[in-house]
Amino acid sequence: MLKYVPNILTVIRILLIPVIVVFIFTGNYILAFVFFTISGITDIADGFIARKFNLVSNFGKLMDPLADKLTQIATLASLVFTHIIPIWILLIVFLKEFIMICGASFLYGKDVVVYSRWYGKLATVLFYIAIVISLLLKQFNLNDIWQNFDLGLYTLALVATIFSLIMYVRDLYQKGFIDKQDLKKEVTVDKKEKKKK
Repeated sequence: MLKYVPNILTVIRILLIPVIVVFIFTGNYILAFVFFTISGITDIADGFIARKFNLVSNFGKLMDPLADKLTQIATLASLVFTHIIPIWILLIVFLKEFIMICGASFLYGKDVVVYSRWYGKLATVLFYIAIVISLLLKQFNLNDIWQNFDLGLYTLALVATIFSLIMYVRDLYQKGFIDKQDLKKEVTVDKKEKKKK
């Protein structure tokens, strides 16, 4: 049963997305904050459990970062439509994720799974913190020195996002995310087929 826990937590995180969005649109920022925090905790928990008990799966490698990105984009879009943050933040994130999806789709056709790296996680964590600050600032109507505090955090998160994109592209062309063991298996099969001929 334990082996399914990381994937179950990932699915729960996806199911929490509409809940968070609804609370943002209805102006209940505290509950949005609570469920967004729960989503973040499940993210940390599923990663920890998967690594601690060696339960890493291809499903988890694919769906864990996907759940992160869906949560991030849906929440940012909600904050944009409710005029809490400027639209340029969402546009930059969306462009980066579009490029990543195109690259991941290309690799998926080659039976290669693109999994999250530390720099991708760093960008995600920074966005989580920035979003939490935005929700709290809106809920408690904090101005003055706090007014642009979340924008500073979003800027840092965007820098980390652009950096992660550059690193993923570098890995794509230099390393290709290809498992060497899989390549050895393919070579072995090819040799056997040639011998049969």
